[in-house]
Amino acid sequence: MEIVPANFPPPGPQVLNAPLIKPDELPTWVVERDADFVAFNKPGWVVCHPSKNGPWSSLIGAAREWLGAETLHLVSRLDRETSGIILVALNHAAASVAQKAVEHRQVSKTYFAILEGELPEPRLVDTPLRPDTSSDIVVKQCVGDGADAQTAVTFFEPLCRRNGYTLARVALHTGRKHQIRAHAQHIGHCVVGDKLYGKNDHLYLEFCREGWTPHLARELELPRQALHAAKLQFRSPKFSRTFSAPLPQDMRDFCRDKLGMSPAELAAAEALAD
Repeated sequence: MEIVPANFPPPGPQVLNAPLIKPDELPTWVVERDADFVAFNKPGWVVCHPSKNGPWSSLIGAAREWLGAETLHLVSRLDRETSGIILVALNHAAASVAQKAVEHRQVSKTYFAILEGELPEPRLVDTPLRPDTSSDIVVKQCVGDGADAQTAVTFFEPLCRRNGYTLARVALHTGRKHQIRAHAQHIGHCVVGDKLYGKNDHLYLEFCREGWTPHLARELELPRQALHAAKLQFRSPKFSRTFSAPLPQDMRDFCRDKLGMSPAELAAAEALAD
């Protein structure tokens, strides 16, 4: 089974360019909006930061065009392939309040991940991360010590383990680059569809050169990493808000078809994000 999201880029090296966002689809991603913030449920494949391909090639650029705003502030961000909650502040005062909550560790983030293998029990991973100098890919991180290592703590909780896969709830205690994916690889349960922290990081290089190939389709069970930011919660005395986004259709289909999860089981799992 190959599950391809609707906005999945076409094959070929052009996948290096961000896919353009359609003006009429951006409003459908809005989870919550008020005078200070807009929370989006970002699909996989949409980049957060401005791209050389114009304003409609990134979430923040498209949001500026849609809102007619000169300046917006990204409070949170996600990797290109990761779906889920992105919070944008509409003014400097709101951005400052949210950023102070982040700095004082008054924010919690909950993700859903589909993992390879059946994780038998909850697992707290408290292992530093540093740049992987042994890899050809400069952005890759790895577990290890050293002057450039940073504390990283991730909690994996299996919600359903079946047929060689696990749907897990993941809580971040720190916010390092690629933290969930690197820690998942470290414990031997890579995120499904992960080209960089999976069985072979050369799959990532192949994807950059050639796009989604038949070889990648055989090696990876999803075109993107099965990782979704389900909840972003602020617990500051000055800023107490919770933003949530439901499991996306591609991950929902995978859970149904590969883990055999029923709609009731999926609903029960999603409720645990709250």
